[in-house]
Amino acid sequence: MSKRRYGLIAFGIIGILLLTVGHEFFEKIWKFPKNLFSENLLDSFPLTQIPLMVVALLGTGIYMTFKLGFPQLKRVLHGIRVTRGDYDDVEDEGDLSHFKALSTALAATVGIGNIAGVATAIFIGGPGALFWMWITAFFGTSLKYAECTLALKYRETDSLGNTAGGPMYTIENGLGPRWRWLAVGFACFAIICSFFTGNAIQSNTLTQQVYSQFANLFGNDGFIMATKTFTVLGADSHISIMHGIIGLITASLVAMVILGGIKRIGNVTSYLVPVMAVIYVFCALFIIIDNYDKIGEAFNLVFTMAFNPPSIKEPAVGVASGIFVTFLNTMLIGVQRGLFSSESGQGSAAIAHSTAKTKYPVREGVVALLEPYIDTIIICTLTGLVIMVTSSWEATRFHSYNIDQRISEQSFFSK
Repeated sequence: MSKRRYGLIAFGIIGILLLTVGHEFFEKIWKFPKNLFSENLLDSFPLTQIPLMVVALLGTGIYMTFKLGFPQLKRVLHGIRVTRGDYDDVEDEGDLSHFKALSTALAATVGIGNIAGVATAIFIGGPGALFWMWITAFFGTSLKYAECTLALKYRETDSLGNTAGGPMYTIENGLGPRWRWLAVGFACFAIICSFFTGNAIQSNTLTQQVYSQFANLFGNDGFIMATKTFTVLGADSHISIMHGIIGLITASLVAMVILGGIKRIGNVTSYLVPVMAVIYVFCALFIIIDNYDKIGEAFNLVFTMAFNPPSIKEPAVGVASGIFVTFLNTMLIGVQRGLFSSESGQGSAAIAHSTAKTKYPVREGVVALLEPYIDTIIICTLTGLVIMVTSSWEATRFHSYNIDQRISEQSFFSK
């Protein structure tokens, strides 16, 4: 069966599932096996709350780390040398240099997950969640190293020299034609993921931020600025003509880049990503240095609350289990946000890295392992420190529930 027919069948099945059972079906897959158990069992055995998908992704990263001998430690310097062009050869097959391939991949990973994702992790899991994001990024580095190396090894090149690679090509060319159905399935879900969990979230965030700035200047009562409420899939959305204008402008700018192919994307991101990163790092460091006296306290909060987050007594499970549930919540939030931030195991970065100009797949693998260090270890850490040194984290749900309420209880019983 041809790939096109496989793709039509796969999209048809996915479409039927969305129409019949809705997106809740896929949420249940992510939360599996938690959704199989009753609340009483979840309270009695907190470990049942751990999603199998999280165990699979993080577990594979841990396995690859030991199997490959900790490449994230031994090959970092080599990755830096490859990225800066020490081994570039214009005669090699491929579309982008190592640096441009890395910039293209980072353009997708540096964004919502590293900024809003960190804020969400601290809001729900407290400062200790940042530590588990580091741990996830450390082990996810080996997974990204492996998947991007395989993407180069099993990529395809057409008669014009254009390359195409990624997990779908790794599956089919590495495992054989009998696994084409899985390759096509991955490609279909990757397309859906790129629209809904990636671009849709980022474009919506950008539109809302730009709209809020215009609203501050011109108000939100005019014909263009006034919002109307639309209900989609049970959720209310407030949209104005200005939202549409901002969306069209953004889509046009993105189209000018994407329609130029992978080479234009690489050329744009090779300038955009470094500038974007430098501006963000500079602003974050400015805030952190301005509050330098709180840096030590911030790191102390991260390490202390990673293993011993404050908790209140849970009536259903008792004090000891309540402490464990709080720790488990902090760890899970950190791991989940860490996976979303680095995208290790998701396969999207491997598609970009598969276009690198090299005849040695492992060279692009060592370039790819730099990604989690940049997008999670560096950028997420700066984001977390800004939140903590400015005491913004004291307005989080975690602080309100686990610290403020605990203090209130102690004050009540001490009277």
